[in-house]
Amino acid sequence: MRLETERLVLRRWVDKDIEPYVALCADPEVMRYIGYGSTRTREQSIKAIEGFEHNFDDRGYSAFCVADRGTDECLGFCGFLVPDFLPEVMPAVEIGWRLSRASWGRGLATEAAEACMDWYGNSGFDWDPLVAICHVDNRASERVMQKVGFRLWKETREPGADIPVKVYRYRK
Repeated sequence: MRLETERLVLRRWVDKDIEPYVALCADPEVMRYIGYGSTRTREQSIKAIEGFEHNFDDRGYSAFCVADRGTDECLGFCGFLVPDFLPEVMPAVEIGWRLSRASWGRGLATEAAEACMDWYGNSGFDWDPLVAICHVDNRASERVMQKVGFRLWKETREPGADIPVKVYRYRK
């Protein structure tokens, strides 16, 4: 499974993606709006990649590795996951992304999310609801959600971390 854009490749995960993803998840700025805002250990990051791959095999969808099209270097992820951390929206599928700080401000998250939404539109999946969730202060992610066609559905609190979040919803 592989998606290509002008600047990116979205693909399955391979061993060379581990180190860049570990570094991304160890960056406090990248992780500031994720859950408790804490960084992830190497083991947690590797387990996440393993989970992404397991979801591809079991569900037919997951979080793609987002790589630079020229270098094939892992920049982060974008794709579809089950947001079981927010029970009030379940059953649902969430589109999400996390990119390295060096990737910010260049429209790459939007480019990756658009590729995922194009894939979704042709996938045969019809998730209802399809959501996007962000910390209320994460304006950059909120702008990406709006650009790819999501509209604000509700504001609530993530029960595990007790943080305020906005939930956006997509309708075909």
